Amino acid sequence: MPATVGFVGLGRMGKPMALNLLRAGFAVLVLSRSRPPVDALVESGATEAASLAEMAKGADIVCTCLPDVPTSEAVFLGPDGLAAHARTGQVLIEHSTIAPSLAVRVGEVAAAHGAGYLDAPVSGGVERAQSGTLTIMAGGEGRHFDAARPVLEAMGASLNLVGPVGQGSVVKLTNQLLVGIHTMAACEAFLFGTSAGADGRQLLDVLSTSWGASGMLTRNGPMLLSGNYGSLAPVRLLAKDLGLVEDAAADLGVPLPLVQRTRALFEEGMARGLSESDISALITLLTSQNEAG
Repeated sequence: MPATVGFVGLGRMGKPMALNLLRAGFAVLVLSRSRPPVDALVESGATEAASLAEMAKGADIVCTCLPDVPTSEAVFLGPDGLAAHARTGQVLIEHSTIAPSLAVRVGEVAAAHGAGYLDAPVSGGVERAQSGTLTIMAGGEGRHFDAARPVLEAMGASLNLVGPVGQGSVVKLTNQLLVGIHTMAACEAFLFGTSAGADGRQLLDVLSTSWGASGMLTRNGPMLLSGNYGSLAPVRLLAKDLGLVEDAAADLGVPLPLVQRTRALFEEGMARGLSESDISALITLLTSQNEAG
């Protein structure tokens, strides 16, 4: 077990992930731009780092879970970032959803300092971050994955080494492509069925054992039924991920017409004030169109 695990970024996903590291018995060094989660982690037994340099110096393995690509780039590749202070034998782990090209760049800089790097985004949402049962898809070298395994096991139930650096991000973006499209499909299906007179609860029960079943229909169904959408998976985050999918697809020359249409709907949702609402709230775009018609 490493002497110390660092964790940068204590947002809605990062905070429970870091707490699970503490529960697993790791010494945890934390850093975040928001004060309340730092205080909560320190109260639970973590130690606060004063800077990224101090984090890199004090932790054997450093995990990050950050809100957007510019922040990830700055944290890893900034002049005083983690990669600049990386050292031989250390492993840096990025749990954020980023562009595969950025992951490759970070991996190259880390390697130049003798450190390992895994782009290891996660899936499962806040609920599974809290329970320590996330799916983790990692790109990197097997030796670095093995070194990080005890840390990853404290946060995830499905650990997957999917290829070299960059492939973790590729697999995660593939997942996000499906999350976005299936979310809009679930909203359309629920609206169609209930508008035609089907009982919403029975509709979801029947679909759950039919070919139309999907993880996002199961996940979003209760919120579609209740109309209480909350903010567990904000629209803005998935819109960002769909933008990364489109960018990567453009570089590859791969046509993704459903992603383009789905992203446009997410962007419309944000324009209508749904940025911080859960993705299930996008059904209100369709219901408003229906009412207008």
